[in-house]
Amino acid sequence: MDHKNKLKHLTKEQKIKLIMGADFWTNYDVDGSVYKFIVSDGPVGLRQPLDRMTAEQTDCIKSVAYPSFQMLSQTWDTGLAFEMGRSLGNDCIEQKVDILLAPGVNIKRLPTNGRNFEYLSEDPFVAGIFARDYIKGVQSMHVGTSLKHFCCNNSEKSRHWASMEVDERTLREIYLRPFEIACEARPWTVMCSYNLVNGMRMSEHEKLYGVLRNEFGFDGLIMSDWWAVKDSESSLNAGLNLEMPYDEEHQKEMLAKSERLDETKLNESVERVLALAEKCERESKLRKVEMSLEERRSVALKIEEEGIVLLKNEGVLPMKKGKAFVTGAPAVNYYFGGGSSNVYSEREFEPLTDALKNEGMNVEYAESVSAVRGHQAILGNLKAAVFKAAQSEYTVICVGEPNTCEYEDADRQQIKLSKEEELAIHALSKASDKLVVVVYAGAAIDMSEWINEVEAIVWAGYGGEYANRAVAEVLTGKVNPSGKLTETFPLSLGDVPSENAYRDEAVMVYSEGMNIGYRYFDTYNVPVLFPFGYGMSYSEFFYGDLAVEKDGAIVKVQFEIENASNVDGKEVAQVYVRELTKEVYRPYKELKAFKKVFIKAHERATMEFALDASAFAYYSVAKDRWVVKPGVFEIIVAANVIEEKLRAKITLKAEE
Repeated sequence: MDHKNKLKHLTKEQKIKLIMGADFWTNYDVDGSVYKFIVSDGPVGLRQPLDRMTAEQTDCIKSVAYPSFQMLSQTWDTGLAFEMGRSLGNDCIEQKVDILLAPGVNIKRLPTNGRNFEYLSEDPFVAGIFARDYIKGVQSMHVGTSLKHFCCNNSEKSRHWASMEVDERTLREIYLRPFEIACEARPWTVMCSYNLVNGMRMSEHEKLYGVLRNEFGFDGLIMSDWWAVKDSESSLNAGLNLEMPYDEEHQKEMLAKSERLDETKLNESVERVLALAEKCERESKLRKVEMSLEERRSVALKIEEEGIVLLKNEGVLPMKKGKAFVTGAPAVNYYFGGGSSNVYSEREFEPLTDALKNEGMNVEYAESVSAVRGHQAILGNLKAAVFKAAQSEYTVICVGEPNTCEYEDADRQQIKLSKEEELAIHALSKASDKLVVVVYAGAAIDMSEWINEVEAIVWAGYGGEYANRAVAEVLTGKVNPSGKLTETFPLSLGDVPSENAYRDEAVMVYSEGMNIGYRYFDTYNVPVLFPFGYGMSYSEFFYGDLAVEKDGAIVKVQFEIENASNVDGKEVAQVYVRELTKEVYRPYKELKAFKKVFIKAHERATMEFALDASAFAYYSVAKDRWVVKPGVFEIIVAANVIEEKLRAKITLKAEE
């Protein structure tokens, strides 16, 4: 019996129960007549309690711990997004999970957002493209996804109650755009966010649900984030289909008013739930594990290897086979972001010392900063650490922010390291001529007080279960770093306009408009610590021979990249578009295409891109649609948003 026929045989009580979760992880099954699908947290690894009948989150299954979404996007390799999704699809099949509650595409508006490590970028194009391919990967395994958090969940501060006040053009171009792109992959579900947008709670936001369905083409089920619903009837009437998790009081209220509920709205949501259940049941019969555990582990390792960003190198990296002194809390403790993406790794933690020894280094460890708790740290025998640094050829200090600093439910209070870690860097820099700082964190760090005292900085991020192996490979040159930042690192928090925007107990005003991340710093020529798209390599690349031509409605861009070094390497080429004859505000330039390419030493690669109308369009509030204005545009090829390499102009006529 299909879902339309099932609907006819349901009582009002059964219908109400169907649009509400049966427990924390599953749907109501109408006494076994409807397939009971299972959902799971885990954008970067499955997080499921051993007992699915409980909401307990401290006794969970062990799973492959993949790098954070920040690290995934820093690979600039969308093929790895697909492979990560496919790997997680295999994990889901083993655990009999039907729907993975991922990916998150919320824009990194604030460097202090406690959940930034779970999101992909400050740029909507990057976030959307990576999410789209991740969804394709998961769903290729006949496992569903939940695109989240729709929308404007850009802060954890008072996330259930604060209204995000944002103008329509900014909403369209920045905050809705990644959802629009990701919907091309047809996710099975979309999850609404906790917050309000322009005074309307997202679980009750009929207008934005209309955009999602009528403009983005989403035809799946809209579910709530857990406890995002405050008024079940209003949410139902707005177009929310499934309230999660089970809430006894809400269900009692809905049953009590059952005869007054909008029958049409109720039936629409019931049909969506039944259709999803049927899809899960149908697809479950097609599932089979296609990747071994080792193959999935190799994907986790590859993402970290490709996502690590070399931020500074004054000739000390890669390290030669000499004596290295390693210190710092992350060297011997697993660092990850906290909350619903917390994964219990199936693999034993590997200290950085062990990983470096496996790469042939002579390594010694001694404690300096032993633990970081929030924005404070425990400082150990730093004098002894300085003594060892003075005796070693290389000193590697590991610093960063554990899950007590970056986690769901709260925002960061600052973007500096603890004072104790900064003190340790200062002290070690006086004793070591080759001081390497490895940073384990999920969001931008202010390094201004110590960056000039160190010889190299490696961004390890939250690297999952193979973080230290990948770091050791980069430090020793086994892996040539090729990651680049997908968010701007400001010189200080005060330089970020969104951090200075008005906020109080009720609202957050997005007064910076479209000037988020590089769009602000680039347009206003404000210096930064590290720009969007930045990352160093052990290779050296040169760009040339740019050719830009129109081919109907497509603009073709072609250029050459040469690896002028003796080291094989990968380069991320970025294509930006600038409108020279604008009639509305446009940021100085915006990213519209990118590609990562492997180039052998002293060889060249030809890069080709095809830009369609979306690369030149802006959202017109006057016309309620995307518009391409005829005029002159500049195509800018860059190694990062600041390091522009090639430029060419193109004129678009009215018919285009």
